[in-house]
Amino acid sequence: MAETTDIWRNAAPSGSRADMAPASAIKSWFLCEVLPLEASLMRFLQKSYRNRSELIDLRQDIYAELLKSAKIRIPEPTRPFVFAVARNQLIDRIRRERVIPIDTALEIGELEIAIDSPSPDRIVGARDELRRLNSAVDRLPARCREAVVLARIEGLSGREIAARMNISESAVSHYVKNGLRMLADVLYGASSGLGEQA
Repeated sequence: MAETTDIWRNAAPSGSRADMAPASAIKSWFLCEVLPLEASLMRFLQKSYRNRSELIDLRQDIYAELLKSAKIRIPEPTRPFVFAVARNQLIDRIRRERVIPIDTALEIGELEIAIDSPSPDRIVGARDELRRLNSAVDRLPARCREAVVLARIEGLSGREIAARMNISESAVSHYVKNGLRMLADVLYGASSGLGEQA
């Protein structure tokens, strides 16, 4: 908790607006309401984010965002707000990484648990759908799988995929189109042609 003392430099409101929370109220709120949640927040971050070396920085970013919001108005209730900020910080970091492995996507649904606690049926259903998608992607022919992953998961353009796979852009389009069609066949019950075309 030694790191938390550094964030007080930023806790005092920068302006003198009357509607801003006073620094003493922010500090009291943080110490009484936010810090007691640190253990559950860290468990949530450890479960949801694989890069353990960044967890302390991630926690500090969450605290900084909480204090920034508290300068304007101290949020109530505190717990849902803390986990909403944590969830948003996690999503921002995952987006910045751009590459989202499918097994990470399996855990993204769990980020909602701390905020709105979806039903167990909804959680199981979402995980089953992602497992089905992962299994279907694994069953694609190698070139189709590579093109689909580069296009739909990594977000590369046709030109970038063509350069990476050392093929033409029209071949990329063919592989992506066929791969998506095969995935749709498997996932939505149409006739499955998986493995028949490359």
